[in-house]
Amino acid sequence: MTTKSLVCLILVTSSLFTLALGSQTHRGKWKLLKRSIGISAMHMQLLPNDKIIAFDWNSGPSNISLPGRKCVVDSETTTDCYSHSVEFDPSSRSIRPLTITTDTWCSSGALLPNGILIQSGGFRLGDRVVRSLTPCANCDWVEKKNGLITSRWYASNQILPNGKIIVVGGMNQFNYEFIPKTSTSDQTLYQLPFLEETRYSPLIPNNLYPFLHLTPGGKLFIFANDRAILLDHVNNKVVKNYPVMPGGVSRNYPSTGSSVLLPLILSSDFNNHPEAEVFICGGTVPDSNQKANAGVFITASKSCGRLVITANNPSWEMEEMPLNRLMGDMILLPTGDVLIINGAAKGSAGWYAGREPVLNPVLYRPNAPVTAKTSRFEIMSPSKIPRLYHSTAHLLSDGRVLVGGSNPNSNYNFTALYPTELSVEVFYPPYFSPTVSRPLISKINPGTNLEYKQKFTMHFHIHQWHEELGKIYVTMVAPSFTSHSYSMNQRLLVLALDSEAQKVDFSNFVVDVHAPATATLAPPGYYQLFVVHKGVPSKGTWVHIK
Repeated sequence: MTTKSLVCLILVTSSLFTLALGSQTHRGKWKLLKRSIGISAMHMQLLPNDKIIAFDWNSGPSNISLPGRKCVVDSETTTDCYSHSVEFDPSSRSIRPLTITTDTWCSSGALLPNGILIQSGGFRLGDRVVRSLTPCANCDWVEKKNGLITSRWYASNQILPNGKIIVVGGMNQFNYEFIPKTSTSDQTLYQLPFLEETRYSPLIPNNLYPFLHLTPGGKLFIFANDRAILLDHVNNKVVKNYPVMPGGVSRNYPSTGSSVLLPLILSSDFNNHPEAEVFICGGTVPDSNQKANAGVFITASKSCGRLVITANNPSWEMEEMPLNRLMGDMILLPTGDVLIINGAAKGSAGWYAGREPVLNPVLYRPNAPVTAKTSRFEIMSPSKIPRLYHSTAHLLSDGRVLVGGSNPNSNYNFTALYPTELSVEVFYPPYFSPTVSRPLISKINPGTNLEYKQKFTMHFHIHQWHEELGKIYVTMVAPSFTSHSYSMNQRLLVLALDSEAQKVDFSNFVVDVHAPATATLAPPGYYQLFVVHKGVPSKGTWVHIK
């Protein structure tokens, strides 16, 4: 049996085990973590210190002030005396207000290889700003006003193999550029006519926040509206045009579906590049935003599509979610399953444009078999809090999913049909079962600083183990920058194992693991490392690869 076949079998076994849990009483559960973090979390990023950075937009009062700081008000900024960004610690639930003086509305971001958060663009005087935040105790935002060549509002970011960030698109921007700007080539604006070709209309673009996914070969998959290209960003050349996604549904803002790159299954044969497959779900008809603004709220799509983007002649494999959804967030869980969460069943993204909040998340198992009686989808337990436009979700290192935001209003409004939401809650996927023991990573040899092609040894513990060791696999997850239903830079790799895990004593085990071979598989930076046993993941351990 090949390595890929073995891993697929393990993933299917994991999925069926999770399904068995879900068919009992453990279909996921919710817990309110903090009633107010002071802002509505329009944007969210997990740092390698396990702190969440959240921010909204710099306009008007939030519900948290800047104590002890002087407010700067001049013609160059949109600052006020309120904080519009916070550092939130999910473990202690503590909040630290941060200072942003330029407007971050509908901006984008990524982590640099050294763990510094780079955040780019926004609205009006913030549209060319590049901001950075270092993960340290008293650090605050540093803002560079002309860090971008052109305005970037509703653009997308992707970390690249060389450690640079590519910034693609934005309102009326049919081009891309690179940040931080440390070389001559970074000063160039590269044209991308594809973005103009995919714009539905100037008023309803449906190509904003394009979906970006880095392929194992190092090229960039770009999806906008209902179609995609493969871009050789090194040589500024489109090398492939993919087929149109069927169904007549627009998937990008403001029709707003979501997208993930499904898990990359790695091999110990470093010359064997893995297959890469993109999964896109939800959205709505192209003119839904225009109709919503006129008071007609069109039902969102149930359709999803899978496309093997590394195939010579790929074609879309279409499926249907059990619930209609737009503005949903798609989160890769440590098991390799996909959680689809938040959103609405009618309307579109935009101020006041969404209706019928979808309170139930859906779990999708990419490798589960599909028959006349089974589905890859399973409906999870509902939240009590509507999460519509400007909501976010993020995987935490302990395996929970943090959910925040939702503000479909043009300011902070707590009496609207769907009020501004300041709370954060956590969703516990079904693998949080009181009857199943979670593995625990106890040690990584030689350490958590990894090199490409390196073999390392993982020691882990399974409490009260009374049987033979079940199938295990090891996953490595890149933390994402989440905004507007798209988790930028999200990536999950199933690492190759040298052999099956070996028992050390009653409940302790060891396994030899291969780090990714190249930066095209795993761009340099910080990742969460998990061991998964019988569909149940450990808590994540941060590793750094370079």
